[in-house]
Amino acid sequence: MSTTDFRPSDARPNGHPGTEARSGLSPEAMRKAFIDHVEFTRGKNFESSSAYDRYLALALSVRDRMAKAWVRTQRRYYQHDVKRAYYLSAEYLLGRSLGNNLINMGLWDPVRTALKELGVDLATLLELEPDAGLGNGGLGRLAACFLDSMATLDIPGMGYGIRYEFGIFSQDIVNGYQVERADEWLKFGNPWEVVRPERIVPVRFYGSVENAVGPDGRRVARWVGGKTVLGVPWDTPITGYGCRTVNTLRLWQARASAEFDFALFNDGDYERSVVEKNDSEVISKVLYPNDQNQAGKELRLKQEYFFVACSIADIMRRYLKTHSDFVQFPTKVAIQLNDTHPAIGVAELMRVFVDEKRLPWDEAWDLTTRTFGYTNHTLLAEALEKWPVTLFERLLPRHLQIIYEVNQRFLRAVEIRYPFDSARLERLSLIEEGKEKSVRMAHLAVVGSHSVNGVAELHTSLLKQDVLKDFHELYPQRFNNKTNGVTPRRWLVACNPRLTKVINAAIGDGWVADLDKLRDLEKFAADASFVKAFRDAKRGNKEDLSAHLRDVMWASLDPSALFDVQIKRLHEYKRQLLNALHIVRLWMDARRDPSTLKVPRAFLFGAKSAPGYKLAKLIIRLITGIADVVNSDAQRTGLRVAFVPNYRVSMAERIIPAADLSEQISTAGMEASGTGNMKLSMNGALTIGTLDGANVEIRDLVGAENFFLFGLTTEQVAQKKKEGYRGRHVYETNERLREVIDLIGAGFFSPEDKSLFRPLIDTLLDEDRFLVLADFDDYARAQAEVASAYLNPDKWWKASIINVARMGFFSSDRTIAGYAKDIWGVRRTPTE
Repeated sequence: MSTTDFRPSDARPNGHPGTEARSGLSPEAMRKAFIDHVEFTRGKNFESSSAYDRYLALALSVRDRMAKAWVRTQRRYYQHDVKRAYYLSAEYLLGRSLGNNLINMGLWDPVRTALKELGVDLATLLELEPDAGLGNGGLGRLAACFLDSMATLDIPGMGYGIRYEFGIFSQDIVNGYQVERADEWLKFGNPWEVVRPERIVPVRFYGSVENAVGPDGRRVARWVGGKTVLGVPWDTPITGYGCRTVNTLRLWQARASAEFDFALFNDGDYERSVVEKNDSEVISKVLYPNDQNQAGKELRLKQEYFFVACSIADIMRRYLKTHSDFVQFPTKVAIQLNDTHPAIGVAELMRVFVDEKRLPWDEAWDLTTRTFGYTNHTLLAEALEKWPVTLFERLLPRHLQIIYEVNQRFLRAVEIRYPFDSARLERLSLIEEGKEKSVRMAHLAVVGSHSVNGVAELHTSLLKQDVLKDFHELYPQRFNNKTNGVTPRRWLVACNPRLTKVINAAIGDGWVADLDKLRDLEKFAADASFVKAFRDAKRGNKEDLSAHLRDVMWASLDPSALFDVQIKRLHEYKRQLLNALHIVRLWMDARRDPSTLKVPRAFLFGAKSAPGYKLAKLIIRLITGIADVVNSDAQRTGLRVAFVPNYRVSMAERIIPAADLSEQISTAGMEASGTGNMKLSMNGALTIGTLDGANVEIRDLVGAENFFLFGLTTEQVAQKKKEGYRGRHVYETNERLREVIDLIGAGFFSPEDKSLFRPLIDTLLDEDRFLVLADFDDYARAQAEVASAYLNPDKWWKASIINVARMGFFSSDRTIAGYAKDIWGVRRTPTE
């Protein structure tokens, strides 16, 4: 990879290419800094240093160079008293930082040159960094892309979340089953973060509320008693492309207010002496504890309130440094709720304004609603968070009072507008009545925000028409769309250097900061020399991935085969099961007549299932069972299947550049947006997909002829369900599908337990909630079209190049510019 491939010309955080030990950017300066950190930070001489010593030395050398721009950025924000955007997210799926930081700072070539002179391989050091897996999937990865884009666009912003000690679990596949292991990403520390003990925030749980009358005659509520946990902030610098702006991701770690009971310890009660410490620190221990039981529910709500309370206290502190009242609060502060996890922030900000700052209710509510924006990320009713009122009353008693007050005032306004419509009041209420009364967090977020956005055109339309229909009728001006995007710095430049080099040779590197410039590639779609270079880059990526998978899982893939890829969180609506059923059908056909298989295929899956999601874990077991059978017969059929264990950001960075076909096959109307679809298209994969999420916009932009469409539409899905659809009817009338279902049901892919997959089969036949069987035939038709297109190289590579060329719209830079302009009212604040 060459510096000229992607280095920004102004990547000079200190303003000149000096050779200072802390800020110089030349190869000589980087070499000296690297050796200094080996010796003075790691306490080793270079010759005896380990690979890990060298990785840390390099990371710290890079962080040193980010630090000056980091300090200057914060000073710039204070000097100009800018409005800032604060992004509250329970997830940040950052992945590895070293390579991305080298690219954004323009340091790739200087560092590679410096290390080469010392006989050190940069690629080896990059592989030593653990993934920061503080997220479960697209939601957390989107948050990470947004931070990159905010810094690149010089937008004053800051991310807030939780510093989970253990991120998303590490996944092993043992005897075909998913087995979860703790992800100890912090086992040896994290060189990118800086602890800020001077900014610790106390957070209260439990207790009771005392009501009194203040000196001004107004009622005063005091939240007293209970238990206090300390929030310790850890800051990670987020550098934008060109390193003009370095923003901050602040993650909160939970610590006990009383670490250790020495008296109990001396009495020999060693376990009780650290009970409070353990009870407090478990809050930031694990990403998404299993909430199938009461203890898990309580811990999950604790996590959400903990990081929100810490963050709002921090935002308030920062605002009050330069302001003496709250008149300007919404003109200086924008808070974005990334899904419902931080929705408790609405009640918390009201508590601070009303109880601590003594503002009148109406003034506090006006400030709150002008400050918050809410991004909805789901169309699934079960994914819209609800918390039992009894849990709220015990854990956050004052917040429940505030929510009741908000609800009472809100429903009164609704009643005035829609008199005698009790059904509407019930649908809109923040409190869901029933066997167990619950607080509807999505409703709280909508009522407490001035903006509610979806993340794809279709998703936003469905929010308005269905999921949040009543709210849209009430507040139509609040609803808007912000289609998701991904950062091209990580998802093309960093992960696909071969293709980056090919693109830069054709159109220069201006596209890295302005992805719309990729459109200039279209004129090369029929250029023989460009097509060859483009094709060779893909082949090289496929060879690299094949070699890697051979090393990590003994998989044997043919790089000349079509790489058919489905990499995403395992959920029934994403329909990995549909893909699996089709593989079985292809294999059965090829067994009977090998000539039916026109194109050799390698099917690649990467997915983690939630630990408590039994059917999803059974789908993983089915895929691995299919892989065992199909791979044993690969010489005859030309088919191979690989379920890649422990799918994560760094694995995605290997798979995506090598993909030929992108599986985006969710049930129409179920996926909010998707971002894997964008990353894969950006790297030249063609899409087979339904009209769901951002697939609709991808197809519109790349052209119907360059997209393999299949499946029922959202309207057709709704109609089928209305008609009482059941999968059994399709099974009984479709012989080719019935053969597949019967083979699986008979235990062919689970010889140790013939009835293992009966729950899956029963779910498909008795309900088929996600219309897997209904879409099977059309999916098989589209897959046949894929095979025919792949046999026509000129057509395939032209379509692949056009996919890359038309991905400009799906840059997260465009998405963030929309948030900043339309929702936050935050302006770019570039260096002077």
